[in-house]
Amino acid sequence: MTRTTDTKLHSLFLDRWSPRAFDASDMPDEDLDTILDAARFAPSAMNHQPWRLLYAKRGDANWERFLSYLVPGNRAWAENASVLIYIASDKYMGERASGTHSFDAGAAWGLLALQATMLGYHSHGMAGVDYKAAAEGLGLPDTFKLEAAIALGRMGDPDSLSEALRAREVVSGRKARDEIAYPGNFRG
Repeated sequence: MTRTTDTKLHSLFLDRWSPRAFDASDMPDEDLDTILDAARFAPSAMNHQPWRLLYAKRGDANWERFLSYLVPGNRAWAENASVLIYIASDKYMGERASGTHSFDAGAAWGLLALQATMLGYHSHGMAGVDYKAAAEGLGLPDTFKLEAAIALGRMGDPDSLSEALRAREVVSGRKARDEIAYPGNFRG
């Protein structure tokens, strides 16, 4: 399946998708730095930049520990990624609570995913995380919320996946624009 649209949307948005089959290759530091830099330039409320990206590269001293925070179903395929990232956000702007920290962290994740695509990599965000163990193991202060995990790497052979995951290894469609965006009040 390929994604299509009836607008002038740049092909980058159509090409970005979240595979589970990665090729277990190493990612050069220069590419990782560029991908992380894209997240750095995300917009945020009052330029607070509440996101933090904690990462491990395949084979480094943190790799197995970062994998251990994933639920078994995600670990089974994410272990072939090149990089694992945990994204957290600061729940406070100074002394007051932030109502946009998760929104802002999502913007950083979005730009990170697009930059990865531009460099020929793929990214896959994951909510299948042991949040308590990960927050403790990563040393997150109570003022931070662990948002998600992200696997980065080059696409691998879908045959490396279980039969159930192979069946899901396709570019996913999207809801129609009028299902997600409409003038006026909420329509459900």
